[in-house]
Amino acid sequence: MIPIICIVGASNSGKTTYLEKLIPALTQRGYRVGVIKHDAHAFEMDHEGKDTWRHRRAGAQTIAISSPTQVASIRTTDHELGLEEIVPRYFWQEDVVITEGFKRSTYPKIEIFRSAIEEKPICEANDNLLAVVTDDPVAIDVPTYSFAQVSAVADLIENRFLKERKKHRVLVTLDGKRLPMNDFVQDFFAGGIQGMLSNLRGWREAGKIDIHISMEDA
Repeated sequence: MIPIICIVGASNSGKTTYLEKLIPALTQRGYRVGVIKHDAHAFEMDHEGKDTWRHRRAGAQTIAISSPTQVASIRTTDHELGLEEIVPRYFWQEDVVITEGFKRSTYPKIEIFRSAIEEKPICEANDNLLAVVTDDPVAIDVPTYSFAQVSAVADLIENRFLKERKKHRVLVTLDGKRLPMNDFVQDFFAGGIQGMLSNLRGWREAGKIDIHISMEDA
């Protein structure tokens, strides 16, 4: 399971602004970061009159839009999906998923706290709170970091959740559908491929290997 860390805090405490600093602090270390934004209300990504809006209004359950560099989809659900459903379904190449919100989840949390916004932190240590980011005095039984200590918070996430993760990241698709692989199968697969390729002329150690196999007759 990809590690999930929730950035929580009262409204207007600065969660988005802090994420804009924390995400680069992790990506610059070579980690691939996914982000989920929680909206307590019914958000609307489509704009009236756009093609995808017209498709959905016509009754489509799921709409996707694709370009050479991006793909996005909007899916209608009959209930709010939990993080344990969202992450496996939509995030498979990331090393870590960071959420903005989801304060009621059971996943590890880092709270952004400003005393000018809220009297005290909205979470406590027994809420699976890892740390509090604040420039204000706060009495709580978890580590606290100032807003300037972004690198130290990245260290916390890296040491706690990322350093022990496998280096091999194997993605195999069958006619476009991803096949699930546990750590043992990924290690076996990656080791076997590297072992075979190492005997070929031109082989060198690389950060990424792409292999495409067509099972159709030539």
